[in-house]
Amino acid sequence: MSTTVSLQPSKRELWGHPVGLYILFFTEMWERFSYYGMRALLTLYLVQKTTADNPGLGWLDSQSIMLYGWYTMLVYVMSIPGGMLADKVFGQKKAVLYGALILVAGHGILAFDQMWAFYTGLALIILGVGLLKPNISTMVGGLYKEGDIRRDKGFSIFYIGINLGSLLATFIVGYVGEEIGWHYGFGLAGIAMLFGLAVYLYGQKYLVHVGNKPTEQEKKDDVSLVRLFSNLSKSPLQLGVVVLICAYAIYAGFTYDGIDNWGYTALYIFIALVAGVLMMIYKNLNTQILKDRFLVLLLSFLIVIVFWGAFEQAGGLMSIYTKQNTDRMTSLYNINIFFYIVIGIFALKGVYQLVKGKKSYTYWMAGAALAAILFFVLKKYLFVTNPFEIPATWFQSLNAGFIIIFATLVAGYWAKRKLKGKEASSLFKMAIGTMIMGLGFVFMIFAAKEYNANGSSAMYWLVFAYLFHTIGELCSSPVALSFITKLAPVKYASLMMGVYFAATGLGNKVAGILGENASEYGEYAVFSGITIFTVLFGILVLALLKPLKRLTHGAEDNEREIKEQENYELGDPDINK
Repeated sequence: MSTTVSLQPSKRELWGHPVGLYILFFTEMWERFSYYGMRALLTLYLVQKTTADNPGLGWLDSQSIMLYGWYTMLVYVMSIPGGMLADKVFGQKKAVLYGALILVAGHGILAFDQMWAFYTGLALIILGVGLLKPNISTMVGGLYKEGDIRRDKGFSIFYIGINLGSLLATFIVGYVGEEIGWHYGFGLAGIAMLFGLAVYLYGQKYLVHVGNKPTEQEKKDDVSLVRLFSNLSKSPLQLGVVVLICAYAIYAGFTYDGIDNWGYTALYIFIALVAGVLMMIYKNLNTQILKDRFLVLLLSFLIVIVFWGAFEQAGGLMSIYTKQNTDRMTSLYNINIFFYIVIGIFALKGVYQLVKGKKSYTYWMAGAALAAILFFVLKKYLFVTNPFEIPATWFQSLNAGFIIIFATLVAGYWAKRKLKGKEASSLFKMAIGTMIMGLGFVFMIFAAKEYNANGSSAMYWLVFAYLFHTIGELCSSPVALSFITKLAPVKYASLMMGVYFAATGLGNKVAGILGENASEYGEYAVFSGITIFTVLFGILVLALLKPLKRLTHGAEDNEREIKEQENYELGDPDINK
């Protein structure tokens, strides 16, 4: 008779991580399925001619990328009020719930073929993501104790959920929207969000210890925005910075060209207010260690803006380039070879993990089975003409697919490097990631050059570009999420996560601005400029690495693997071995 003690659901672990991680994994997977499914269709829907068999809105490329930039920016900027509401009112757990409900409504409304529904749906998605995105990430960090080296791997596993949703969405929603009907695709994204909501509600028993409503004492200890702005009015230097930015915002409204000139006014005023809050938070921190770490955190936000300003060409300029300038015809033989390679990689990795005695082999075997099922369905119902034209939306799945294959490998490489005493700080990884991602645009330079010479470019340039972008993303993005949970002052954790996503949003807006300029300067010039700037920026961060690490005061120096001491339930009594 077993004497194993049955643990509370919130304390249970699976494959070396809290079960709550997998609840958040699947919740985020379905949320990202809905988001990336709609995102894959957005710019293509906007530029599709109104007279086409599957009519779109017939906008110019520059107009569609402009809207894409504003939309994707606002999706992430709303994370700041979303984080603040969680911190001060109802906690991260309820914020995620409310965000999921709003997202179900937003994606559902997009299924209607009316302009009011289009703009209403976008607005609701912006609000829903603002509540859900920063707070679900904060909850992931809350699953681990301070100094637990598993935290980075946990975020990488969480990141796989994001990209599994993206992979499935670009295949399924992308095909439905591009080939059958745009609004059918939008509606399918709403159904996926319903699945995510159901998973989250089911898994509440595994999340009882994270994301709870702030206590009265926590509210009392917290610094209110009213107090921060009141103190700002008494701080001449900080107030002067805010006033200068606001003055430039008004100037921009009167002098900028385009229909979105006053949009920039609102953006700059928002940036001024955020800058004021951040300056006052810094001023209120009561130790030099907290102040130094806060400065490094702000610098990491700058790295985030640069990274995503380049990376997010994927949903805008690169998406339109794929549709209009890439030869997407291929033989069924090539498609068969591609799927055989993908299935083989997953199966071989699963066998390797099984031989090593690691329980995660089931993850890789499941991936192989999923790829085989997808291949069978596509071959039976879709791959019926030879040659076959690959839908433009499917190329966005390359990023997600590469992440699923390489995420644990990259995270494991950095963890082993750190345990060996080699340089593996978060800032180092973010700088290297930015440089690798930037070098991916070298392949887009070759693609643009080939298009200018021949009138079309080969698909393999896109494959190589997405591969480099993915490796760079894996070095930088999940690390940045984890880095914030290590450096942010505890009572501002959700707010700082919101600022991170706001920085991501500003990066998306930068991406939109760069994409808009392609119509004037050409893709070749834009891709070349991105490559040069990102590589030089990464080199600059590396040059400043030592003084920046000193400012973190050893926040990452004592990481180790921490496991619960209790055993697991009888259902898998040897899982902790």
